[in-house]
Amino acid sequence: MRIAFIGLGVMGRPMAGHLLAAGHELALHRVKEASRFLVEAGGRAADSAAAAAAGAEAVILMLPDTPDVETVLFGEHGVASALQPGALVIDMSSISPIATKGFAERIEAGGGTYVDAPVSGGEVGARNAALTIMAGGSEAGFARARPLFEQMGKTITHVGGVGDGQTAKVANQIIVGLNIAAVAEALTFARAAGADPAKVREALMGGFASSRVLELHGERMIRETFDPGFRIRLHRKDMGLAMDGARALDIALPNTASTAQLMTSAIERGDGDKDHSALIRTLQAPAGS
Repeated sequence: MRIAFIGLGVMGRPMAGHLLAAGHELALHRVKEASRFLVEAGGRAADSAAAAAAGAEAVILMLPDTPDVETVLFGEHGVASALQPGALVIDMSSISPIATKGFAERIEAGGGTYVDAPVSGGEVGARNAALTIMAGGSEAGFARARPLFEQMGKTITHVGGVGDGQTAKVANQIIVGLNIAAVAEALTFARAAGADPAKVREALMGGFASSRVLELHGERMIRETFDPGFRIRLHRKDMGLAMDGARALDIALPNTASTAQLMTSAIERGDGDKDHSALIRTLQAPAGS
């Protein structure tokens, strides 16, 4: 397929690479030094979203936040201005479910098909083409997008209509965020009580407390290796989406709120660009620091 891929960050770069390796033609927007290898592998650099989207059968977005998606789609020289009739727009960013529905209406009014398909799995999942992909959209749109998803992920679920993929991703981020906070608190407790956190983690891995977060992020916390697989700043953005949704739905998410505040504190400490496992640094920081 002729594909426009817009958003070549930590996740987007390997995702685009898998599509190139599968033989697709890619027009790439937002090419920087770190993504220059994709051009060398056969991708075409485009100087605007519109230039990338012109003639594309599918446009894939992998962007940081809701305003970024809106600008790329509908801003000056945006995707919508160059989208050919029948083209598929796949937003794999993690953004507002409510805004997603509005974006889809505008794209489909212009003759396109919209699928929201946020992902989970972090940089490792992106590099290994093992992402979990949660898709929202029509049956027909999902069927068209699925062959592309299969080049980037392993667990692919059509959750429901437009926006439902983003809703699933917000739910995912709630669970992951609360689990990271729980593991950070448990290891902080273990250390303060004089036990070896590594041995405590080893013991817990054999019981009901075992989880992927304890396995992967627990080890990062013990080793203090916080190079970002997924930045605290971005996870805090996702928790903000959860809180915005809770207010709109008039429901309480008290543990989500407290974890979001912990992430905000981490950002204020200067840890926003560290991996979200670095939340433990905020818990273990001296009072007032």
